[in-house]
Parts: sequence; structure tokens; C-alpha cells
Amino acid sequence: MSNEVHQPQRWSVDAIALVGPTASGKTAAALAIAQHWPVEIISVDSALVYRGMDIGTAKPTADELAQVPHHLIDIRDPLHAYSAAEFARDATTLIADIHARGKLPLLVGGTMLYLKALRDGIDDLPTAQPELRAEIEQQALTVGWPAMHAELAKVDAITAARLAPNDAQRISRALEVWRVSGKALSQWFAEGEATRAAQPALNMPLLSLEPLDRAWLHQRIALRFELMLAGGFLDEVQSLRARGDLHIELPSIRCVGYRQAWELLDAAEATGASPQSILPQLHELGVAATRQLAKRQLTWLRGMDERIVIACDAPDALAQTLATVKRFTAAAL
Repeated sequence: MSNEVHQPQRWSVDAIALVGPTASGKTAAALAIAQHWPVEIISVDSALVYRGMDIGTAKPTADELAQVPHHLIDIRDPLHAYSAAEFARDATTLIADIHARGKLPLLVGGTMLYLKALRDGIDDLPTAQPELRAEIEQQALTVGWPAMHAELAKVDAITAARLAPNDAQRISRALEVWRVSGKALSQWFAEGEATRAAQPALNMPLLSLEPLDRAWLHQRIALRFELMLAGGFLDEVQSLRARGDLHIELPSIRCVGYRQAWELLDAAEATGASPQSILPQLHELGVAATRQLAKRQLTWLRGMDERIVIACDAPDALAQTLATVKRFTAAAL
């Protein structure tokens, strides 16, 4: 059944979220759902937002993107960050727009911080200012962090009271927020809490694809990384490096796989080794890092008691997914 046979309608839920660890089959399941219901997909993935990062992020292919409208993919240059607060704001707008078109918003991905920001709200703090942070750290080298803590206490006593005098990272961030915005970090938090309290909660069932056998997921991760390498992942990273304006501290380059490739290429350049020589080690480190990512994602998911778990390694996983979606769409008004 295709989307075209459906007429615009109202839905009894605000959205449906299809989540799960990396390589659990979310993209294939989302496309199958799109064959049965008129959905638009909102990506919940902090790597898919970046243009020019296609292979290593397992970005949906052009063919897959053409099958159903997708949102929040290829919206940032790798030089620029995309925060959880920005995602929450953009996704909220998209959910309303998709409903206005009579479609059902389907949120798909595994960046759980994004999902938490959408569901629970997040403080929309000023973005990091590297130059200002460097200035603060330079000042701290001169006067010491206890003196910086004392400076913070003059402008934000609430935050200073909960920080140790040598908590360099948090003192630096609090001072950075104050200097860039003229508003105390504690005030940002208080205003954020008031805003969240005034907003109604989303009616958004969570369908979570989780393996019964972790080895099944590990095999899929290893195979997918092999296919990425065969598909030109190393060339993709070298193209990003050739730009000359990207570096390993950027959120984009810290993405799983990219960070490992970047570090290995740095080492290869330092020793005069060929880029191709790093492939075996890149496979080993990339698979290990992806497995760690999956572990973190599963830990997040276990903290969401209301999720509906679907065994993604079961033979009838797709049928279970479609049946679960049907439960929430059958009551459409």
C-alpha cells in the first residue's frame, strides 16, 4: 500500500518515535512503515545533519530519501554544530507542519539526547564560543581557577555555590555564558524550567528496536563497517580533511568512525605511511567504537520505561513493528 491512497487526516498521537541502537534496522523499518501510512520522517540523528558525511553515517541513499519526505538531514556544514536544543525546536515546528499536511510525523534515529530534549525540554544556552573560552582559560592560567570561581560568584552566586573552586570546565562554561549573554547560567536554567512546565507533553509512543542477542547486533555492526570501507569511507574522510578548515574537536569529526579515521590519518601523515595502510586498524577501531555507541544507546533506552520493545533480531521483527504502529494509527480521528 502506498501513501498516495490515503487522504489527509488527523491523528490521535502527535508523533511516533522509532528508536534503537545503531545497525538495529531503523531505516528499513521506517521505509516499510511509510508504505502503509502517510508519514514524513524526522531524523533523530546527530551525524545525519552534516552535508558531505554520507558513507560513514550510513545516511539513507538518494533512492531511500526519494521514497518518503525526510527532514533534518544534510542541514549543516560539518564546520557548524547542531545542538539538542536546536533539534527540539526544529522538530517541534516540523511536527506541527507535518500534521497540517495531514501526515503522521515519524521520528527515526538513535541520538537519545535529541529525543530527550524534544520530550523533556532542554535549556537553550548560548552556543560555545571557542575564542572566549580560550580567553577565560588564559586568564585562569594567570590568576588560578579559585579566583575565577570567585569572579563567577559575583555574577552567578547560585551556580558558583554548587561548583568546586577548581572545577575548571564548569566554571569556564558558566563564565562564558555570562560574558556572551549577560545572563547568569542559573537564570538560563530557571527560565528553561518555567518554559518546560508551561508546555504540554507530546503524545509520542516510543517503539524501540532492541536485540535479544547482542552478538547479532555486533555482527551487523562489523558487516556494515566493512561495507562502508568498501564503499569509499576513507576517501570521504580524506575529502573532508582536504578542505583545510575542519579539525578533530568539531562535533562532526567526533562522530563514530570519523574520529578514528582522522586520528589514524594524522598518525599516517606523521610517519609517512600511506592512507591505505590504516584500513585494517580503522576497521578494528571503527567497529569497537560503534559497538560502544550501541551500548550507550541501549543504556539510554533502558531508562525509558514507557518504551515498547520490539526484538529487532526476531524473524517477525518487521511484522511486529507494523502491528505496533497500527495500534496507534487505528484510532486516528
